[in-house]
Amino acid sequence: MMNFQPMAGLSNPHLQTLLPRFIRRNPLFTPHWQRLMTPDDDFVDLAWTEKPEHACNKPLFILFHGLEGSFHSPYANGLLHAAAQEGWLGVMMHFRGCSGEANKQPRAYHSGETSDARFFLEYLDEHFPNNHKAAVGISLGGNMLTNYLAQYNHEPIINKAAIISAPLDLAACSSRIQQGFSTVYQNYLLRSLKNNALKKLPLLPTSLQLDKGKVSNIRSLYQFDDHITAPLHGFESADDYYQRCSGLQHLPDIKVDTLVIHAKDDPFMTKAVIPTQQLPNNITYHLTNHGGHVGFVSGSCCNPTFWLERCLPYWFSQ
Repeated sequence: MMNFQPMAGLSNPHLQTLLPRFIRRNPLFTPHWQRLMTPDDDFVDLAWTEKPEHACNKPLFILFHGLEGSFHSPYANGLLHAAAQEGWLGVMMHFRGCSGEANKQPRAYHSGETSDARFFLEYLDEHFPNNHKAAVGISLGGNMLTNYLAQYNHEPIINKAAIISAPLDLAACSSRIQQGFSTVYQNYLLRSLKNNALKKLPLLPTSLQLDKGKVSNIRSLYQFDDHITAPLHGFESADDYYQRCSGLQHLPDIKVDTLVIHAKDDPFMTKAVIPTQQLPNNITYHLTNHGGHVGFVSGSCCNPTFWLERCLPYWFSQ
C-alpha cells in the first residue's frame, strides 16, 4: 500500500474532510445515465463513465456512495474518472432517492440494505459475464458493501473490493457525530435526509405516525434512524438496526480480496471501527494517521492530489 501524507500544513481532520468540496466544485466529466428498474416497480439510477455498449471489453470499476451522496460528490466522480483514466469502465449505483428524484416505494436505503446492490450486480454480471469486476464502497456504502460481501460470500460476483471510511460500528459512529465540530456534518446530512423524507411522506406507512412537524423536529441521525430508518425497514429500533447492520462483525466472513482503509482522525468515527479480531488473509487493513472522512488530500496548495484516486487503481491492478 502507498502511504498517505497529508497536504503540508493541512493535516487537520476537518480540513481534510472539507477540502475536496472546495478544491473540486464541479464534476470531472459528464456521465452517461441509465435508469435500472427494480423488481418492486422502483428504480435505481446508474452513472457510467461512458456508454457501456462502447466499452464491453473493459474491466468494471463499481462504486457505492456514502450517506446522501451522489455522482456530484467529489470523491464519486473523482474515483470514477481515475478508474476511466486507467482503462476501466466505471459505474456508480445511486441508492434510492439519491439521484435527485424520489423513489416510488415506501422504502429507502441503509447500511445493511443489500438487495438493490445484489440486483444491480446481477444485472452487470448478465451483461458483462467475463469482465473483471472491482467494487468500492465509501462510508455508508462501505458498510453496506461489507455486509454484502459477507452475505453473498459464496457467489459475490465481485472479484476484488475496497471499503473506505466505513462506519463499521454504527452505534459508536452515531454517537461520535453528535459531538463537537462533527455536529456540522450531522446537521448537513440530517437536512438532506429530512428533506427526502418529507417528499415521501404520502408513501410512508401510517403506522410510523409521521407528519411534517415530527420529521422537522428530528434533531439527530440517531433520532432519524429510530423514527424512520429502523421501523421503515423492519428493525425494532435504531439500536437494533445498528447492532444487526454494523459491518465489523462480518469482516471475517468475506472471501474476496478486500482492502479496508480508515483514518485515525476521521471525525465520523471512533476506534470502535478498527478491527481487533484476527482477519483472514484476504483482507488488507490499512490505518492512516491522517485523512479525515473520505478526504485523504495530499500534494500542495498549488497542486492538490487525491490519494484514493492513486492508491485504489494501484490496488485493483495488483
